[in-house]
Amino acid sequence: MNRWSVAAGYALAGIALAALVTVAWVASPDAALAPLTWLADHPVRFGVALLALTAVRPFLAWPTTLLSAAVGFGYGWAGVPVGVALVTLTALPPYALARSGRTRARADFGVADRLCGAGERLADAAGGIRAVAATRLLPLPSDAVSLVAGGSGIRLRPFLVGTAVGELPWVILGIAVGASLDRLAGGDLAAVDPTVLAGMAGAGALLLAGPFYRTFVGEKPASTA
Repeated sequence: MNRWSVAAGYALAGIALAALVTVAWVASPDAALAPLTWLADHPVRFGVALLALTAVRPFLAWPTTLLSAAVGFGYGWAGVPVGVALVTLTALPPYALARSGRTRARADFGVADRLCGAGERLADAAGGIRAVAATRLLPLPSDAVSLVAGGSGIRLRPFLVGTAVGELPWVILGIAVGASLDRLAGGDLAAVDPTVLAGMAGAGALLLAGPFYRTFVGEKPASTA
């Protein structure tokens, strides 16, 4: 089997797992839960499917919560560290893409230059880890945050640590859904409390408030004298 066949197999496994979790999450029919249960009964097989989903997710723009839900269904609450690790790994492709092309993008597009410049200044004021972690607590698309972090020149280690910290609450929410997918079929799953989401967004905003004010609001125009 050549490497393209292996890559295609991994991609299909990831797509199949994502499709099953999505159908079970939204509609929860037994037809979707049965294959998921079959996969979850074989931890190694399920782990391979999770790695495939991790690899293909950023290229298909699926939400990271879908990955966390899959981890929750297969491993339950014990999968929280696995979920954090996979969500952090799946953030690397958009980050690497933005970091490698940021010089050209900033030269060619004024909007990109202004956005990346603002990100650089905010990261300098807050620190890379704090800036990434706080931004990920906000209800923003994960890949958008990764792109801005890469374009802003945040180094790899602060990006990885900040992503792991900021995505942890989202992973916990996703795993809570995934661990309850079997109860979802019986209509026994309560919706996520909106106050939890509001609290996460509030925490992210508070972490960024001081650096944001010092960087953008508290700036004084240069003297022309």
